[in-house]
Amino acid sequence: MNSRERVLAAIGRRQPDRTPRDFWAEPPAWNRLLAHVGHDDRDRLLDELGIDVFHLDAPAPSEKAVGNGLFQNFWGERYVYKNTPWGPMREDAKGALADAREFGDLESFDWPSPDCLDRSGLVEQCARHDDRALIYGFADIWQRPALVRGWEEMFIDMVERPEWVHFLCRKFADFYLEDYTRAAEITGGRIDLYLLISDLGSQQGPLISAPMFREFVAPYIREMVDRIHHLGGRVLYHSCGLIQPLIPELVALGIDILDPIQPVGPAMRPENLKREFGERLCFHGGIDMQELLPKGSPAQVEAEVRRYCEVLGAGGGYILGPAHLFQPDVPPENVLAVYRAAP
Repeated sequence: MNSRERVLAAIGRRQPDRTPRDFWAEPPAWNRLLAHVGHDDRDRLLDELGIDVFHLDAPAPSEKAVGNGLFQNFWGERYVYKNTPWGPMREDAKGALADAREFGDLESFDWPSPDCLDRSGLVEQCARHDDRALIYGFADIWQRPALVRGWEEMFIDMVERPEWVHFLCRKFADFYLEDYTRAAEITGGRIDLYLLISDLGSQQGPLISAPMFREFVAPYIREMVDRIHHLGGRVLYHSCGLIQPLIPELVALGIDILDPIQPVGPAMRPENLKREFGERLCFHGGIDMQELLPKGSPAQVEAEVRRYCEVLGAGGGYILGPAHLFQPDVPPENVLAVYRAAP
């Protein structure tokens, strides 16, 4: 199998010739790993690691400084940068609409248009990685609205001002429905996977109740899933945390692949996930980013990788990767161990 065939087999829950592999990392983690391997060619590194998925890039407008060390992106998310030995890392702060007091404050905000993304390089990227499975986008229909509004304010809005929440989610959903449609048209339908994001879990359980999920999140997931499937793609849904109680809801909404299956608590163990949902979902990620990868030995990492591949990959249905983007505190030896151990 080539890489694309391998990934599509796993998504279809058919046994591929080997476990397909994905790679994504924060910029400082990229810098640390490239310094370790002794070159700065990212495509070469993906080849050396046997990576089967390529993440397409459509650059967004440049961020702007808004004072007091804060930066703001085109959505109105605000953040500071914390220094690491390998480059700065973003740390979120309350967004541009955290102080909104009237609905008109939301309406009058300078919302971005899908025209703002630079999709001009997509065709070349597809051609350069034609044998790989291709993934596009960063669509978020609840969490990023919460970052723009501020988490505390968003939770209060869900109780006291539900129309505000729907306004924000609608803005994001409409943007990404159009973005994904344009990307599919530009690439002639070549994109295999589309990313859909909204973190629903904490370390202990879901961030919101099932009724609130159904009111404020599910309708927009449904629209995105339906559009992605109409475009001929599969949905890679990302949510950190202990989200096992909401996985049946996500399955019913039609997601195809669940990421990053963060190993927090017994409910998120690979054995339990495979038993409960293995006939309906492909899994992506899972290799612990909180303890194992930053603090474990390469041998411990390799053992856990083999476990995930054997359990989740039985009969297909698993794409190997970390349980979030690789962070800069992960030793390069442990990153390499993830892919060295993959069967």
